[in-house]
Amino acid sequence: MDQLKRELHLDQTPVRIISLVPSQTELLVDLGLEDHIVGITKFCVHPGHLRKHKTIVGGTKEVDFEKIRSLDPDIILCNKEENTPEMVKELEKISTVYVSDVISIDDAMEVIRDFGTIFNRRPLSASLMESFKIQFSGFKKLYKEPRRVVYFIWRKPWMAAGKNTFINSLLELNNWENIAGNAESRYPEIEIENFTGLNPDLVLLSSEPFPFREKHKQEINSHYKGPIALVDGEYFSWYGSRLLPALEYFRDLQMKLSSSL
Repeated sequence: MDQLKRELHLDQTPVRIISLVPSQTELLVDLGLEDHIVGITKFCVHPGHLRKHKTIVGGTKEVDFEKIRSLDPDIILCNKEENTPEMVKELEKISTVYVSDVISIDDAMEVIRDFGTIFNRRPLSASLMESFKIQFSGFKKLYKEPRRVVYFIWRKPWMAAGKNTFINSLLELNNWENIAGNAESRYPEIEIENFTGLNPDLVLLSSEPFPFREKHKQEINSHYKGPIALVDGEYFSWYGSRLLPALEYFRDLQMKLSSSL
């Protein structure tokens, strides 16, 4: 059963895998399944060598269905947010499709556990979850100054991560209140001309999906005089095995912010 509670029909352990989710591709590699991956997206950038050796079947929103069919996959890995329902429906005509739906850290742990079961990697997945449990326990004890934050993911229009997102869960993990979490939309648009009224303690500009740079801080500075930080979006939005280095990244980020703000 996947995270949409859909039954999976597998007669044996899948040996030919296509992953259409970058963070799940990285997880597969860390579970020792690199040799079984036959297809990935152009956004599957970790580990860096993978795109040189695996067939790229498209992006996360559009794929080449015939190329996927020609790879004869035993299973195709998707995500509710990153891939479209129409894509999943078409892919199901080709092979079994597992769809993840990750909003919380518990959801991310469930994906690791599911992959351990589906791909017969239970000891490795259990070890990964145990490592995270230990690191998470230490991170929770770390003093993290509460802040009111806005986490921007896009420009023109300016969009922020809202509630019911994995990003929001990781902001909460850092003891930060997501101001955009009060909006109805998961990714609300924010008019930076009226930005001061939100009164954030900190603005975070993500490296993805929009690649914010130093020059974009100046745009916000014309409307907001508070602190602005450029952050690595992979650590705030990728789940799976990337959660372990993410905690170390958050420790460093907390220290930098404490010394600079």
